[in-house]
Amino acid sequence: MSHNTDKNLIKEIRYEVVRRTEITNAGAGGEEIDTVLMDTVEEVVFEKTRHMHLSVSEKKKLVETVFNSLRRFDILEPLLKDPEITEIMVNGPDNIFIEKNGISQKTDLRFETKEQLEDLIQRIVARVNRSVNEAQPIVDARLPDGSRVNVVLSPVALNGPLMTIRKFPEKPLTMEKLIEAGSISKEAAELLKILVQAKYNLFICGGTGSGKTTFLNVLSGFIPCHERIITIEDSAELRLSNIKNLAQMETRNANTEGVGEIPMKALIKTSLRMRPERIIVGEVRGEEALDMLQAMNTGHEGSMSTGHANSIRDMLSRLETMVLMAAPLPLEAIRKQIASSLDIMIFLSRFRDGTRKVTEISEVLGYFDGEVKLNSLYRFEEEGEDEKGKVLGQLKPTGNKLQNTAKIRQHIGNMPNHPLIDL
Repeated sequence: MSHNTDKNLIKEIRYEVVRRTEITNAGAGGEEIDTVLMDTVEEVVFEKTRHMHLSVSEKKKLVETVFNSLRRFDILEPLLKDPEITEIMVNGPDNIFIEKNGISQKTDLRFETKEQLEDLIQRIVARVNRSVNEAQPIVDARLPDGSRVNVVLSPVALNGPLMTIRKFPEKPLTMEKLIEAGSISKEAAELLKILVQAKYNLFICGGTGSGKTTFLNVLSGFIPCHERIITIEDSAELRLSNIKNLAQMETRNANTEGVGEIPMKALIKTSLRMRPERIIVGEVRGEEALDMLQAMNTGHEGSMSTGHANSIRDMLSRLETMVLMAAPLPLEAIRKQIASSLDIMIFLSRFRDGTRKVTEISEVLGYFDGEVKLNSLYRFEEEGEDEKGKVLGQLKPTGNKLQNTAKIRQHIGNMPNHPLIDL
């Protein structure tokens, strides 16, 4: 069967399935629709291919292709099911790229028309009660499995609809797996476990795709299961399966009339009235940084957040800028607020071989002599590459001890045994 014949047959089957299910699916729920639709697709495929010399596997592929285009994720469905693919990048209907094992590569897949891609985008955003159109061409959404979706349409997108899907593993990563992968040393991981349990305020920073949200998820696994946790995100990605008393909130975009927006800043403020023990903010990008810092500094110890930056120092500068967006405060007051709110800063890097590693862990000592002072505890030292191009190196202690141990004494009692903590 030629490519054009295949295309025409799929269109013909789709048309017939839609025509029949418009009548038979009246009033049916989600699972019922899937069942009825699959039965109808199989029936129509059998009818349309009765006189064709198609194998069972070819017919099965036809059924899956038509069903995926109507109820799932169309030609992207196989990519979403592949556990080795971490990112799907759609640059218009003809250019679909994936990231696999840290390497970006082009696929042979393509949408037949721009409208086919737009239909899929509308189905995805509608599932999380969001909308995207020419008047509001940018939106963040999520898939049922928690994968993050970003969509950009015309007139902002010049080469057709753009869609980026950041996939997350079915089973959340654990610290043990990160240690095995060489993303962090066992000693540093043990320290972070102590710091999370002792309610230190942690801030994770790094570049795009460095694994900030994944690492935040891993650290959240150290939170005692009896605590009340509130998460605030643009699109809900965090999966805190060990927490029973969990309240999750996500922001909402304005509607087509430009009203109804609920920004992260408003969610942080309302979370303070919900008796949280810890607040986890998925990522700060703007004026909500001030509210996050104030929450950390007003009894909500053990809170965590993430942000984009090129280094820990750069992140401190970016936080200053974000706070200035919210209020025209003196720089000294802003730096004092940052220094009193944050306890530990963690920097993640994505290396040229596609691996992601913790490259620095620093303690925030306070505000002295006009700047926020840091105490670097661990730094990654690169040691070259192996014959396959894999970056070699280790996260090594700097020789500095953790200076602020008051929270450990307060929340844990007996000082835990760790090389960086003096008994």
